[in-house]
Amino acid sequence: WDAINEMDEFFSVIHTYQVCNVMTPNQNNWLRTNWIQRDGALRVYAEIKFTLRDCNSMPGVLGTCKETFNLYFMESDRDIGTNIRENQFIKIDTIAADESFTGVDLGVRRLKLNTEVRDVGPLSKRGFYLAFQDIGACIAIVSVRVYYKKCSAMVQNLAVFPEAVTGADYSSLVEVRGQCVRHAEERDTPKMYCSAEGEWLVPIGKCVCSAGYEKQGDMCIESSLPFTC
Repeated sequence: WDAINEMDEFFSVIHTYQVCNVMTPNQNNWLRTNWIQRDGALRVYAEIKFTLRDCNSMPGVLGTCKETFNLYFMESDRDIGTNIRENQFIKIDTIAADESFTGVDLGVRRLKLNTEVRDVGPLSKRGFYLAFQDIGACIAIVSVRVYYKKCSAMVQNLAVFPEAVTGADYSSLVEVRGQCVRHAEERDTPKMYCSAEGEWLVPIGKCVCSAGYEKQGDMCIESSLPFTC
């Protein structure tokens, strides 16, 4: 893999990692990220943007040229540098391009950019590495974005629910207990569930304004009406 700067059709500079050893069989070329801290996430997502050359557009390579690459990950509790063996990585998926480019596209700098997203997890250690294995393709990786999903902090039924990271599985619901806003008290214990897609579901329970206060939006303010016992 080589770090190469190119220009697209708009003459904007693109920073890429490229490999194109399509003439020689049995390729096994690895590119690895730096150590990525997971920051409490149990499952993360890797968005990969890349271009890939159509093997049919290159003469004499049909027996050796490939149009896929493999994505791997490995967990660790610290950055262990280059002291990693290939067999320590776990395969996530084989990735193919929806669109491949030809020599004609190359001549006019037409960038046929592919975007693929894969989930990584469940994760349990402090961090992880991603790795890309080339097996004989002509490919350029343009960007890799790693992210996780969460439910944003919100107020529901006069209860404040803090930001919550989604669970490790697609079907998991993370139970979160809410805290009553100022001048409110629990009627039933306020709870909600954070889904794997980062959405709040199933509000249960609520808070109500304390005596002498009334609800206004997401707050309890002092009542303008005289309070009598």
